[in-house]
Amino acid sequence: MTFPRASGVLLHPTCLPGPHGSGDFGPAAFHFVDWLVLARQKLWQILPLGGIGPGNSPYMSSSAFAGNLLLIDLAELQARGWLDAHDLQPGDAFSDARINFGAVVPWRMARLARAADRFAQAASAADRADHAEFCLRQADWLDDYALFMALAEHHAGQDWCDWPAPLARRAPQALREAGAAHAARIAFWKFGQWCFFRQWQALRTYANARGVKIVGDAPIFIAGQSAEVWARQELFELDAAGRPTVVAGVPPDYFSATGQRWGNPLYRWSAHAAEGYAWWIERLRRTTELVDIVRIDHFRGFAGYWEIPAGEPTALHGRWLPGPGAALFEAIENALGDLPIIAEDLGQITPDVQALREQFGLPGMRILQFAFGEDGANDSANAYLPHNFEANTAVYTGTHDNNTTQGWWAQAAPALRRRVLDYLGAGHDHDIHWQLIRAACASVADLAIHPLQDVLGLGGEHRMNLPGQGEGHWEWRFTWAQVQPEHAGRLAHLGALYRRD
Repeated sequence: MTFPRASGVLLHPTCLPGPHGSGDFGPAAFHFVDWLVLARQKLWQILPLGGIGPGNSPYMSSSAFAGNLLLIDLAELQARGWLDAHDLQPGDAFSDARINFGAVVPWRMARLARAADRFAQAASAADRADHAEFCLRQADWLDDYALFMALAEHHAGQDWCDWPAPLARRAPQALREAGAAHAARIAFWKFGQWCFFRQWQALRTYANARGVKIVGDAPIFIAGQSAEVWARQELFELDAAGRPTVVAGVPPDYFSATGQRWGNPLYRWSAHAAEGYAWWIERLRRTTELVDIVRIDHFRGFAGYWEIPAGEPTALHGRWLPGPGAALFEAIENALGDLPIIAEDLGQITPDVQALREQFGLPGMRILQFAFGEDGANDSANAYLPHNFEANTAVYTGTHDNNTTQGWWAQAAPALRRRVLDYLGAGHDHDIHWQLIRAACASVADLAIHPLQDVLGLGGEHRMNLPGQGEGHWEWRFTWAQVQPEHAGRLAHLGALYRRD
C-alpha cells in the first residue's frame, strides 16, 4: 500500500505531561493533537498500546489485544462520579521528567479498582449497557484475558506454566471454578478495558477529525506470560509443561555484540497455517480498529527468524529458520483487504525479506542515524542514505531504540561527523537534529517521522530505550515548558516547503 506524502511525530502517550505520574489519554493528549495540527503534521506515531511487561516494556505485554490500563485518564473517571477529588492528589514520588513505575503502577491501579467498585454500585443504565455491549463485542479475547489477569494476581505473578496443572492446561472444570472464585477481579479487568477502549477511541476520533492519523505498533512476538499464549498453547513452541523450548531474538547487531535475547516464545507456524492464520488475521483486524496505520515490528521475522534455544543466556548461539512468508500475508489480504502497514525491516535484511515486503507493496523503514557508517556517504549499497531511497518508504531520524540525535552526535567519531556534515552540505552542527529532520522531509520517502526528542533537540539522557538492557528505560516524559513556538513553526515550514502538509 502506498501513502500520501506526509510527516509526523513519534511520541508514546506515556511520555505526555500530566499530574498523575505518567502520560495518559487526558487533556495533554488532546493538546498534543492540537500542537500537531499547529505544526502541520499529519501523523502521530505511538508504541504498542498493550500493557507493560518485564522492564516496563510495551513490547512484552500480557495480551496482544488488551490495552494498557495505566493510560486511562483518571480525571474522566472522576467526572463520571467514580472517583473523588482526593483520589487524584498526585503521589509524592511522581516526577514530571521520568515515570517512576514503582510508584505510579500501584497508585493508578488502586484508583482504577476504586472506580470499578463505584461503577458496579452506581453506574447509570446507559453506562451499564455500553459496558455490557463492549464485553460482548470483545468476548473472544476479553474473557480469556480477564481470567488470566485475575489468576496471575492470585498466583503472585508466577508463570502460568507453574500454576496448578488443571489451570495451566485449561481444564474446563478448573476454568469454570476459577471464573466463579475470581468473579470480582475478572469484573475489574473488564471494566478497565472498557475504560481504555472508550477513552482511546475518543482521542483517536478527535485526532482524525483534525486530519491527524495514528500510526500504531504491532510487535511480531508476544510475551510468554500472556493471555494469548496461555489460551492458545498449541500455536507456540512450548513443551508439555508449557515452557518455551526456543525463544525469539536477533544475532549480534548495531545495538549488542551478543545479539538480543528477547525471550518471547516462538510461533509454531505449522499450527497457524493449519487454521489459515486465523489468529493473525484477528490480531491485525483488532489492531486496525484502534489505529489508522500499523507498523509491524521485526518484519524480517516473517521471512526468516532467529531461533535461540531456551537455555541459552544470550542470542549468540541461534539459527535462522524460515518464517511463514507470503502465505501469511496472502491470508491476511484475502480476509482484510489491502491493509495500511509499515514494515519495520531493520537489522540483517536479506533478499528474501526485501522480496516479501515488495511483493505486498509495504513501505520499509530508513533510519538516518544508520546512514553514515564505515562505507562512506556515497556508497550506492547504503539503503539508509536519502539519495538511495524509494518513495514507498518511511524515514526516521531515529526510533524509540536509538539514541536521540543530539545524543548520537555527541558520541559520533570525528570522521563520521565530517561525513554527515559533508553529505548535508552543512557548515555547522549546532542544530544537527534539525538538519536531519530537514533531510528526512526533503527526501522522496512518502512518510517522514521524527521522535519528539529530536524536534526538541534533547540529549541522550532523554532517549526512550536501549536494546539489550532490561531496566531503567521507557521512563522519559516531556513538559510543555520544553516546547517552544519555534518547534511547531519549523515543522510547519518544512512540511509546506517539501509538500508534506
